[in-house]
Amino acid sequence: MIRIWEHRYIPETLELWNREAVKDGYKEFSEETFSELILENKYFDPESVFLLFDEDERLKGFAIGCTGADLPLGAEAGYITCMVSEGKAAEGDSIEENFTLLLEALETRFRLLGKTQADVLFFNPMMLPWYIPDTPGHEHNNAPGVPVGSRMHEFLLRSGYAERAIECGMYLRLDDFAIPETIMSKAQKAEAEGYRVGVYDPSIHRGMEEMLDSLSNPLWRKQIPEFAADGAPLIIVENSGMLAGFAGPVIRQANGRAFFAGIGVHPHHEGHGLGTLLFFNMCEAFRMVSAEYISLFTGSENPAKSIYEKAGFRTVKSFAVMRREL
Repeated sequence: MIRIWEHRYIPETLELWNREAVKDGYKEFSEETFSELILENKYFDPESVFLLFDEDERLKGFAIGCTGADLPLGAEAGYITCMVSEGKAAEGDSIEENFTLLLEALETRFRLLGKTQADVLFFNPMMLPWYIPDTPGHEHNNAPGVPVGSRMHEFLLRSGYAERAIECGMYLRLDDFAIPETIMSKAQKAEAEGYRVGVYDPSIHRGMEEMLDSLSNPLWRKQIPEFAADGAPLIIVENSGMLAGFAGPVIRQANGRAFFAGIGVHPHHEGHGLGTLLFFNMCEAFRMVSAEYISLFTGSENPAKSIYEKAGFRTVKSFAVMRREL
């Protein structure tokens, strides 16, 4: 029996999440964090949350989806946030059957809302934190897809979902980070070409909107000016006062993690090694504010991955970005 969300199901939902989803590395939910990340999210829709019960009224699975016309791909895409099933299915049932029922409910909801595709990807506004393996409880604030090799990943593959990309979760401790001499030499070369790396100052630097427009990333276009307006430091590279690229913002989270939204270089200024300079200077800025570690995700085929690896990052977990046409 499938039902849509009601708040009275919070205890059972949390118990199932904390028993089953954590097996794939997700962080446990408390009632407070579940409310903050899911129930109070502006895109939360109780009719896109489905709960699967057995004949004894015991919760054995649930799925959360969300939609929004103002989201990236929002006009056509419904986002699958998660699907969770108990590890030991009841007699006569199977995890496969549980997932099938939940996925059918989600896809039917998306179709009803006029969506033409179902996506699992990093634009999902309901961000699920996960623990970084082999660390003292360090965590990343968002799963950019479904964990590769998880039950949900394997089920979606069998259900006709295509892997559109593999995102690499990468990690670096900042204790001993230092900008190497090779990067110092790149900085000198770039400076000779008119480029300077520094901290964004709106009274001096111009061209924020033009730079962000050139990067074609709707989240950056929205978030970066907001961070700057709030006074969060942005590492920038400029040429004659015009912004050519950014990295950041530089924010140390309460758990010691270095938070940043991204790194981008205006296409007109590519080919000067500016992305590398921005990244290394951002890492140093995080070390200076006593951030303990940086975690990020990037596409397995993204050339920036080699920059991260040169800085000492290692891939700790892989996620699949997946889609099915509806």
